[in-house]
Amino acid sequence: MTDTAVATASAAPAADKPPAQLDDIMLAMDVVDTLRHDQKITERELAEGDREEDLIERLRTIYRNQGIAVPDEILRQGVKALREERFLYKPPADSLSVKLARLYVTRGRWGKWALALVAALGIGAGTLAWQGYSARVELTQTIPAAIERVSADINREATADAVRQRVAALVTDGQTAARDGKAEAARTAVADLERLRDDVRSEYDVRIVSRPGESTGVWRRPRRNPNAMNYYLIVEAIGRDGRALSRAITSEEDSATRVVTKWGIRVPESLYRQVEADKRDDGIVQNNILGRKARGQLEPTWREALPGGAITSW
Repeated sequence: MTDTAVATASAAPAADKPPAQLDDIMLAMDVVDTLRHDQKITERELAEGDREEDLIERLRTIYRNQGIAVPDEILRQGVKALREERFLYKPPADSLSVKLARLYVTRGRWGKWALALVAALGIGAGTLAWQGYSARVELTQTIPAAIERVSADINREATADAVRQRVAALVTDGQTAARDGKAEAARTAVADLERLRDDVRSEYDVRIVSRPGESTGVWRRPRRNPNAMNYYLIVEAIGRDGRALSRAITSEEDSATRVVTKWGIRVPESLYRQVEADKRDDGIVQNNILGRKARGQLEPTWREALPGGAITSW
């Protein structure tokens, strides 16, 4: 056998290889794609079975104009494939696996928002946990320690039993509230103790006002007893530095408590007349100290017994 024969024999099988079938499939797919691009005409032609030949002729002309020779068999396979929707993509049924796959594919869009939400929830949970811990610390440590410290300060400086009794009541209120988890009530008890400590430490004179243009005394007929008469001297608390101090005063006329620097204190008529005569001489009240508040006490010591009661407006 010659070399040429050998070469011819070895080349012969290559002409019968299957890849030619793949080319036919690809060509048929191209035919289907061409048909879909001319969708309106295709729908009309396929609706009428006897016009399939006209559709094939149209396809033959399209490919001939492109310089492509397509066998009629391939054209018929393309038309058939279009009818059977063989090369048409149909999305899978909406199952759980499909939903999970879709979430994974679109993770680029929603992933950062999900991470932000997780972070926010984590921060929120952490904040709530910290707030809960802080509240427990406040009720079990901070407030009890403050109650013990402030009450000890007051008792150390108090010189009157009335002060110690007031301290004991506030300590009981604060400790009970803290034990019961009532934070606001416990804080209020601490604040009341701190104000009481400030009151106990304060020193001032209760001085009768006698400045020009200001009232020194007023009188009232009480609403509940129109036949009676109440007399008041206008006073202020002057500290050791000569400045007027603010005081929380409860008016007996409306039971409202106001923080003021001047108020009217009810006095006997006899004392009222004495002060009236004192001011009438030269416009100044010479004996103007009505009482003196010493450190360690809650109330001033008055120069004479007073009936009690005050007003904050006149």
